[in-house]
Amino acid sequence: MRILSVNTGAAVDAEWAGELRRTAIDKRPITQRVAVLANGLAGDERADRKHHGSSDQAVYSYAREDYDWWEGELGRELRDGRFGENLTMSGLDVNGALVGERWRVGGAVLEVTGPRTPCVVFRNWLDEPGWLKRFTRAGRPGAYLRVIELGELGPGDEVEVLSRPETGVSVADAFLAKHGDQDALRRILAVPGRDPKWDKLAERALG
Repeated sequence: MRILSVNTGAAVDAEWAGELRRTAIDKRPITQRVAVLANGLAGDERADRKHHGSSDQAVYSYAREDYDWWEGELGRELRDGRFGENLTMSGLDVNGALVGERWRVGGAVLEVTGPRTPCVVFRNWLDEPGWLKRFTRAGRPGAYLRVIELGELGPGDEVEVLSRPETGVSVADAFLAKHGDQDALRRILAVPGRDPKWDKLAERALG
């Protein structure tokens, strides 16, 4: 398990980028090592602080294996960083990770906080017909991470799973349940000690 690519980007003006008309979704691979700060990678920007400024969204990770799957579905090449992730991983089941799972990534420690939620900026950026629905159905959202220990990381660094809850909610199930998948929601309801928000969601979704 390793970091295949480290990707950062600057915020730029873009007419297609939702109401804000500004985005930093265009993340590009870098070759040098970079500091992991409390709010994300040094030199990386987030334009929409209202929706993407939380410490729970400090770093976004996506698996190269999921990119390879999407290339088959879309019939086009997808470079590392194309989905706006900071870390393109190899050999790690990002979507199968449990919320609360901790990884040592290079010299930093990061904790899985949940899935990415696709938005209009992501839809316009990919420019694929029905993209948001297709991305949601696939259940391959990638994982947001919070920073537990500061450090440095770079391409090629190993990723180690330091701890994993004995029982918990996977990134994929959290994503699917939020988007109406009742089977995923039922799996979450079977998890002891789950966040009460899932019971509230079940009351509305399952009756």
